[in-house]
Amino acid sequence: MPSIDVCFSPELLPLYDLKGKIAVAVDVLRATSSMVTALAHGVSHIAPVSDLQECLAFREKGYLVAAERDGIKADGFDFGNSPFHYREGVEGKRLAITTTNGTQAIRLSRAADEVLVGAFVNVGAVARYVRAKGKDVVVVCAGWKGLFNLEDTLFAGALAERLQADFHLNHDATLAAYHLYQTAKTDLLGFLSKSSHVQRLERLHILPDIEFCLQEDVYQLVPVLQGEVLVPAELG
Repeated sequence: MPSIDVCFSPELLPLYDLKGKIAVAVDVLRATSSMVTALAHGVSHIAPVSDLQECLAFREKGYLVAAERDGIKADGFDFGNSPFHYREGVEGKRLAITTTNGTQAIRLSRAADEVLVGAFVNVGAVARYVRAKGKDVVVVCAGWKGLFNLEDTLFAGALAERLQADFHLNHDATLAAYHLYQTAKTDLLGFLSKSSHVQRLERLHILPDIEFCLQEDVYQLVPVLQGEVLVPAELG
């Protein structure tokens, strides 16, 4: 039986052997939620990149470009990091994006056999995909600038709950995430209301973003990294 493990921060990834495994990169608030939303609304593929200038250069190739730093849209870019930016007018477009945490988690996970993008908005689809693959899974939480955060850990717990009948939950990090989610799942927003990143985003007056990103199973789509870009996985 395969197992599911949780890496609480990309800074801890050197301690994990990703070979032969599926990595699920997650940045609930808000990068991976936005990426899932963008692909669900017709973006053909997404290039997750590390820095602002690298991302901006994609405009010359005909891409839409998006960037966020410290929760705020970077100057000179088409979009920021809100899922609401990607619900209209993006069908058939290509997107390059860089964010404070999420794009780094994706790029640092590339030693895995497959890199998926997860969020609450597609947690059920991710669970079905990895169950069908039958490989060990490592959830790579983006955290905040290398530090632990609650929202990504809660996603890991939600995924563990969906997989518990078919996967071993025998890693301490997985058990911690699972039990946190059991405590929080009836009121995720209330549970997270005192968390650092929710408070940070609330100061930016984007509560609707938070509420949207904490909804489960909005989309039946799993982004998968193919080469250097994210595309929708083929779901059986």
